[in-house]
Amino acid sequence: MTPFAFTRAAATDEALRLAAAPAARYLGGGTNLVDLMRETVERPATLVDVTALSTAIEPEDGGLRIGAGVRNAALAAHPAVRRDYPVLARALLAGASAQIRNMATVGGNLLQRTRCTYFYDVEGSRCNKRVPGAGCDARDGFNRIHAILGASQACVATHPSDMAVALAALDATVHCTTAQGTRTLPLVDLHRLPGDHPEIETVLEPGELITHVTLPALPDGTRSTYRKVRDRASYAFALVSVGAALRVEDGRIADVRLALGGVAHRPWRATQAEAALRGLPATRASFEAAAAAELAAAVPLRDNGFKIELARRTITAVLAELSGVDA
Repeated sequence: MTPFAFTRAAATDEALRLAAAPAARYLGGGTNLVDLMRETVERPATLVDVTALSTAIEPEDGGLRIGAGVRNAALAAHPAVRRDYPVLARALLAGASAQIRNMATVGGNLLQRTRCTYFYDVEGSRCNKRVPGAGCDARDGFNRIHAILGASQACVATHPSDMAVALAALDATVHCTTAQGTRTLPLVDLHRLPGDHPEIETVLEPGELITHVTLPALPDGTRSTYRKVRDRASYAFALVSVGAALRVEDGRIADVRLALGGVAHRPWRATQAEAALRGLPATRASFEAAAAAELAAAVPLRDNGFKIELARRTITAVLAELSGVDA
């Protein structure tokens, strides 16, 4: 591992000052970053430990304010999350092992990087995300786990987070700070699609720190859940995942929020399916048609075409469960 300087920040202002050093990175739970440092994919000169910052979960405007330093295990177990946002609790519990959840933080989870094999293979593979302009060996290589939506010629990697999918479905807002001030942005705008620059993964500026995430209150009568489809039941990343919140009134869909994981470079908010569903009867036929509308733009690679049908079936099954049409 490349030598690096390590320092712990006790306050946000101190973290921002320390992160101004060249090639500095914030370290939260750090599991993904540390792995990448071992593989020499990441080579920060300075690590700024921010695990002491923003560790509170508090009510705010009827919803929740979640510090970026909150551990994934603590968030999943929080009574308000389990009661009001089961989609988030289930997504957190579906991610990684208990040991990793006890270390991983909300901010670190959002900023974890892809698990694409070619991204990690420093010596033997071309990867535009790791070395801009090098090429993408995944396009013609082993691409079973790769993207079917929003990909580009430069990159077909997927974002690995389960939590981020749930937060996208919940209309979460990300709050950030820099030495120049603060800003907020919808979580769905935090991550970029690859385009010609897959090495630029988020809209964050150098040294910008995520301080907390806020969740709005869900309307009364809203039900939510998360379903993850993977190769094995434990410690595997999603082939396809669905986070959904649904409200049905008098048999019709009053509101729906839908996000997909395992299919794109970022958590994929399924706006086409949402638009197709609002106001329609809550029936399996409605759900199937909306899923097909969302997936019409999917572009499969050699090995991952099965994801289109898998995503269609999973979307349909999750919405049917929430609406009770299979009861």
